Amino acid sequence: MARYTGPKTKIARKFGQAIFGDDKAFEKRNYPPGQHGANKRRGKKSEYAIQLMEKQKAKYTYGVLEKQFRNMFKKATAAQGITGEVLLQLCESRLDNVVFRMGVAPTRSGARQLVSHRHITVNGQKVNVPSYQLKAGDVVGVREKSKSLEAIQNSLANSSSVYEWITWNTGSMEGTYVAVPARIQIPEQINEQFIVELYSK
Repeated sequence: MARYTGPKTKIARKFGQAIFGDDKAFEKRNYPPGQHGANKRRGKKSEYAIQLMEKQKAKYTYGVLEKQFRNMFKKATAAQGITGEVLLQLCESRLDNVVFRMGVAPTRSGARQLVSHRHITVNGQKVNVPSYQLKAGDVVGVREKSKSLEAIQNSLANSSSVYEWITWNTGSMEGTYVAVPARIQIPEQINEQFIVELYSK
């Protein structure tokens, strides 16, 4: 199963945001990587470079590779609504992202691993496909045998995020993907219009 496994802090520094979650190394050096560090003068980026960077940021944020991301863009283009918003909504509807949003895992990569290892159920059925697209009303839960896993328990204990489009019941360890989030509800700092412009060239 393909995924990015390289240095995460370096990528976070490139974008100037801790896109992979809390990162102490990024907090210490929150400027772009390179030989001359924070003092290096960087030339003005071209329009293409800005658009490409925004696409890369979205891909790394959601843990999606190029082929998957392009396929999602095609799906967003064919759907009703604003293409950029629909693209982000498709990213947010991925099972691994929703597991992360529910607090079952501290990071999206951690959520992806839980799904791949069959710890997660959708509407009572085990699903091991991280890119599985959830629909409004789907119930996501932790498999009965996995409820005592220390990693899941710790993540839930430290989770404080609340999202309007998701409900979570700690007692039953399951939540509902209530609705597809509106763009204003998605907290990620991504300029989706740049991505649309890049793929439309």
